[in-house]
Formats: sequence, structure tokens, C-alpha cells
Amino acid sequence: MKKIISTLIIAATFYSGLNAQSDAKTSEEQLYRPNYHFTPQKGWMNDPNGLFYLNGTYHLFFQYTPFQSVPDFGKMHWGHAISKDLIKWEELAPAIAYDEKGAIFSGSAVVDKDNTSGFGDGKNVPLVAIFTYHNMKKEQAGEIDAQSQAIAYSLDNGKTWTKYSNNPVLKNPGIKDFRDPKVFWDAKRKQWVMGLAVQDRQHFYASKNLKDWSFLSEFGKDFGGHDGVWECPDLFPIKVEGTNEEKWVLIVNINPGGPNGGSAAQYFVGDFDGKTFKMDDIFTKQLEKEKVVWLDWGRDNYASVSFDNVPDNKRVIIGWMSNWDYSPNVPTEKWRGSSTIPREVTLKRSKDGYTLKNIPVAQLKNYEGKVVKKEINLGSDKKLISKGEIDLSKAVIDVDFKKMTKGVYTFALKNSLGEQLIFGIDNNKQELFIDRTKSGKTDFKNNFADRISKAPLAKNYQNATLKIVLDKTSIEIFFNNGEKVMTEIFFPNENFSELSLSTDTKGSKVNFNAHQINIK
Repeated sequence: MKKIISTLIIAATFYSGLNAQSDAKTSEEQLYRPNYHFTPQKGWMNDPNGLFYLNGTYHLFFQYTPFQSVPDFGKMHWGHAISKDLIKWEELAPAIAYDEKGAIFSGSAVVDKDNTSGFGDGKNVPLVAIFTYHNMKKEQAGEIDAQSQAIAYSLDNGKTWTKYSNNPVLKNPGIKDFRDPKVFWDAKRKQWVMGLAVQDRQHFYASKNLKDWSFLSEFGKDFGGHDGVWECPDLFPIKVEGTNEEKWVLIVNINPGGPNGGSAAQYFVGDFDGKTFKMDDIFTKQLEKEKVVWLDWGRDNYASVSFDNVPDNKRVIIGWMSNWDYSPNVPTEKWRGSSTIPREVTLKRSKDGYTLKNIPVAQLKNYEGKVVKKEINLGSDKKLISKGEIDLSKAVIDVDFKKMTKGVYTFALKNSLGEQLIFGIDNNKQELFIDRTKSGKTDFKNNFADRISKAPLAKNYQNATLKIVLDKTSIEIFFNNGEKVMTEIFFPNENFSELSLSTDTKGSKVNFNAHQINIK
């Protein structure tokens, strides 16, 4: 009863806070509130947590400080939003609040179909959330065992949650960074497996009931990036494209140490035998060459993890669209933080190794409206979209290049203030690039626009495709059906309204197809 009452109080406080917000920040809303990427109505948001699908609804939980737009790590909640299609989201009251045992840090949630936890009541499938308790008093006292793993359960499709009376279920063994449990059901071995971020490596644990956990193995000491702390891991099986072969992918987020500075996500490909994750031989050679294999080369896709129980065994991930280098300083005050577009991932194998491709979920197409189509012979500067043709603050653009030569293919998003976001393909240097140095507000943190972000390509291309997903303050670029991805945010003083494409070469052609996204 106490739990239900406290949940109702939190909900009432939350919604009264929303209603109490004045319209003083209308310009901020108009300029920066995303049109279709999830962001909370107010407060601070970072990592996605507890992702699952059940009974026609996708659930997104997230790290959340509801009462202020900068993080309060001692009072972290799990926020909550739901969607029928991963595109249009409805924000609910915060789901799990901090208590005397600690703040509610990142974790996961599972659909316990067989009631292995014993939390079921015979009528409803129990949902079990697994999260990190962070004891701020211990941290401030200099104690290293401030983080432990705990669980909560729901019998009403995630609306309300009851914390397990015997938390924590996995105590801290004396390690400072010991967090972000990602749990999945290992059907072959009939066990739950927990991946845990431990300093700069990965630990695995097993359980039959989500309450009693035993250590399995460790991975990562000598592999991948180690310039920061490992966080928010995810291990899952996936078929290799065009085959029946199954591989396992381990996503590990790292902060700092990203390819263009700050936060980022790396991944590994291998096999899991129920106890140990071992890298694939092909991937091992790939890693020797590349050193780190990145999920997204832009600066603003962090904490990407996947949903549990998605229909048709699809693997869908979503990330936090920001970077710890500057996230508390971005120029919004009512709220801070948004999510990437949800992405379906597939695994491709080639002579060069493995690629975890990720592209926007197919449901985004259902919102495509007004279209602009053009076929252009490229020259010095071609205007693709003029002001008023299409709303570039909510658009998806598909570009198909033919007969490319060595040269630079440069897109520019522009507004009437002279601000511009520049991006494209450098076929000389064999790289993608995003340049936000002149994109509007950049001086809120000295490292926000201190470089041009780059992503290396395997070769120079004669033919290539780009899918460009635009919202008010974000760009997500998917090269060649998601083989290389870049995600970045920006803050213009007026929405971008024009798009041009220029090149220093001749003879190339481009088919251009831009759709406005219609969502309310």
C-alpha cells in the first residue's frame, strides 16, 4: 500500500509540475523541442533503461531528474514513456524513485513469461526491472562499494513497480564502478544472464530466478577501447545477414574515449556458450586492424541498448542523443536530453569483417508526408530544397549517388541568419564528416564545436546512399544502409530552412528524395 501511495504522490507532483510551467520559454520550445524524437516535458534525461515490448506497447524508461534540467545523481529516477510504434511517445509519471538505499541508476527490464521470479500472481505476466542502486552517502564518504544491483517488479504492464524486499540481489564485491545490469533470457541454457559494466571491462552473471546471481566470467581486459569507463552493456544473439549462422554481439558504451571525443558506443562480435563470451576469429583480426569498432561515429549517440521481447525477433536499439562532454550545458532550460531515433540492427559479414548495421525502424515511414523528388547532375552548388518547400526541422532525406569521383560532396543546411550545418562525403580522404562549428549556439561549452567529426570509409565510392534523419536539433546520417552512422545535435538561432549540395568534381548524378515527417 505504501508503494502505491508513494507512486501516486510522485505522479501528482510530476503532473502538477508540468502544469505549473509557464509559457515563458515558448521560443525555446519552438526552436529546440524535437518534433518526433523523445524528450521529457521537463527535467533532465540521460541513458535509456528498462526497454521492453509487451501487449502491443513499447516501454522506454530513462535516467531522469524530474525537478531540474541538470542531473542530480543522488536523486536519480527511472522516467517512463510508452509507444505503440516506437515513433510517437506518451510520457508517463516517473516509474521508480530513489530511496534510502540509493539513487536508481541504469539497468534493464525483462518480461518474465515463465514466472521464474515467483513475482507473478497467476493472472499477470511479471515484469522485472534490474537496476543499479547508487549510494551517494557511501560515495561522498570515499567508500568504493557504493553501487549494487537491485530489482523491482510490476504486475500491471509497467504502470507501477514494487521494489524487492531483499534488495540488493547482487552486492558490491569491492569495486568502484559496478553498474548498468543488462539482463536477458538465455533460452539454450534456461538461465537469466546479466552483463555488468565493471570499470573498463565486462562481467557476466547467471540466475534461475532473477534474485540469486552467480559469477560466470569476465571479458574485455585487452580488447577494444579503454580510454574511459565501460557503461551500459548489451549482449544478444543475431543472425548473420543472408545465412542461418548465429553470432553474438556485445555492445559496450564508453566514456570518455569516443572516436570524435567524449561518449560513444563500441561493439564486439563473437560467441557465447552460456558462460563465456569469446570473440570471433574474423572479428579478432578486424579489431587488431581497427583497434576499436564503433557503433556510431558521431558525438551524440550514447548508452545505446536494445529492447526485450520485440516481435519477430527483431533487434531494436535506442540511445541517448547527447555526450557527457557538454550535455549539462546545452542551451535548453526546461528540459535537457533526447533519444535517438529507434534503430533496427542487423549483422553483415564481408571480407573486411563484421558490421553491425543500424537503420531507422520501418515505422518511421508511416509518418512520411509531403515529398520533394529531384534528379540532379552535380556541379559547384546545387540547391536541393528552397525555403518553404519542405519543413527541414522534421524530415527524412534519401540521397542516391551515382558515378562519384574523387572529390568532396558537401551538404549545407542553412537559415536566413547565415548559420549552417555542413556534412557529407570526402571521397579523397575516404571519410564522412559533420561540421557544426557554424551551426548556431556553440559557445555554451568550449568542446561542443571544437572539431569536425569524421568517420573513415573503407574506400572511395562510385555509388553510395545516404539516409538523413533531421529534427529541430539533430541529424542522423546512415551511410549505405547503415554500414556507417553518425549522430550529432546542434542549436541554431533559427530553424534551418534550405539545403544545398556542392562538389568540386563533375559527372556525378544524384537522386534526391525528401519527405516531411508529419507527427502531432
